[in-house]
Amino acid sequence: MSIDPRRLLGLAFASADLLLELEGDRVSLALGAAQKIMGKPETSLIGRVWRDLFTAADRPLMDAALYALDEGQRRGPVTVRVAGEPERFVGVTLRALPDNFGRTSVAITAARAPAGGLDAKGLRPRENFEEIAKGLFEAARVTGLELELAMVEFAGLSALREGMTGPDALALDMKIAGAVRAESHAGAMATQVSPDRYALLRAKDDRPEALAARLTKIAALDASAHVVPLDGGASSRGLRALRYALDDFLREGLKDTPPLTLSEAMNRSVKRTLARAGALGAAVSQRRFTLAYQPVVDLSNGQAHHHEALVRFEDGASPFALIRMAEEFDIIEELDHAIAEQAVRRIASDRSGSVKLAVNVSGRTIVSETFVDHISRLLAQTPAAKGKLIFEVTETSAIDDLPRANRHIQALRGLGSLVCLDDFGAGAASFAYLQELTLDIVKIDGRYVRELAGNSRDGAMVRRLVELCRDLNVRTVAEMVETADVEDVVRKAGVDFAQGWLYGKPADQPQPSQKPTSVTPMARRSGVSEGWG
Repeated sequence: MSIDPRRLLGLAFASADLLLELEGDRVSLALGAAQKIMGKPETSLIGRVWRDLFTAADRPLMDAALYALDEGQRRGPVTVRVAGEPERFVGVTLRALPDNFGRTSVAITAARAPAGGLDAKGLRPRENFEEIAKGLFEAARVTGLELELAMVEFAGLSALREGMTGPDALALDMKIAGAVRAESHAGAMATQVSPDRYALLRAKDDRPEALAARLTKIAALDASAHVVPLDGGASSRGLRALRYALDDFLREGLKDTPPLTLSEAMNRSVKRTLARAGALGAAVSQRRFTLAYQPVVDLSNGQAHHHEALVRFEDGASPFALIRMAEEFDIIEELDHAIAEQAVRRIASDRSGSVKLAVNVSGRTIVSETFVDHISRLLAQTPAAKGKLIFEVTETSAIDDLPRANRHIQALRGLGSLVCLDDFGAGAASFAYLQELTLDIVKIDGRYVRELAGNSRDGAMVRRLVELCRDLNVRTVAEMVETADVEDVVRKAGVDFAQGWLYGKPADQPQPSQKPTSVTPMARRSGVSEGWG
């Protein structure tokens, strides 16, 4: 076969293990270690459709890289997985050499799997994206690589997706993900921030208008883009700046005057965040919040056994978002103190003497000596609340000192309060907490509970967790119980208590369970006392 020497010369400069040439979307030439790199001999590659050489998840990326390649341009390297077994990852670089009659030159080398993991569309989960970015900052500092954060918004993507069938919507999402990945560092540093917005890290390349034009061409949707240099290096400030910029992008999208640097993005967002944090701090210190009460029902008799006290702020903002902010800005302990005070006052004002309340305690607060001291003084001043105040330790913030947390939990138990581990299963450390902390109750995260009636896998998980807690002499609560079918499943699994809209939504005052009480009593487990104190 006669091959133009200029083509071979152009390919040789790629320094690759395998050199391919494409005419249209098919392989027309293969030279090099094809068997080692692709698991197939050279001759078997010729005539193959290019995209079919890779796994289904990576084909949209390969389509986008090829489609957006103009003469004289180079795209890549990107890391993708070869179709078939055993698992092989390769680095792929595409070049459209001048005067090569529209052919595309491809350089392929062996590569490692992307660190940290990708989702089914090849995108990074948001948290994973930030963590990997930290490593890239360090690499950029050492090697001199210039990186930038690109924020991309597709106009009308949500509306288009909503008008499609499930398979068509998935195909669109895969196409968009492939297009965004093709622009990112190694094809593996892109994340979806919201239904219409994506963020990616890339080597400093061309103007954002060119990036937006390529994405518009591939996606057939109007794309806009803005790039922000990563001027913070590998420092914690640089990573914090990245996080603030992404949070701003999630809230605000691309505005008329986007920030020019990550430092500027951080400064803008910090000012807004500090304003919100200041307002939150004032609301906490001035006690400008209320409590709503949701019943927790004893499955042995259907009666409300106690109520969880849930914080509600005056402006109606998301309690979850504000609590996360309180943790970030070290306001959370003061908030936990204030909620406990208000709960104790509500218990003391109950003439029937039957109200028992559970309050949430952050993982940050439970390691604080001052919190235990505060509760001790509070209960000493209000003896009527002793034995009627329950603490639910949340995982919104990780507990960084489990031995200390356990000492404080035992101190609270010594004051007559029971302690519950909230949302078990929602955080990666749940089992470590259960192993290290001596608790009275475990609350099973709602995502394992809500769909129980139709999901045998989650049902099996709940049963095993209940068995484990039974062995540890710990009782269980199932949250987000919304149907009678789910209630039946958790009762048969041996769960002790349940919480959810089936029994009542949060209300201004503790209310009895709204559900009829004709329940067949379950036998109590050996070693478990009947009351909560």
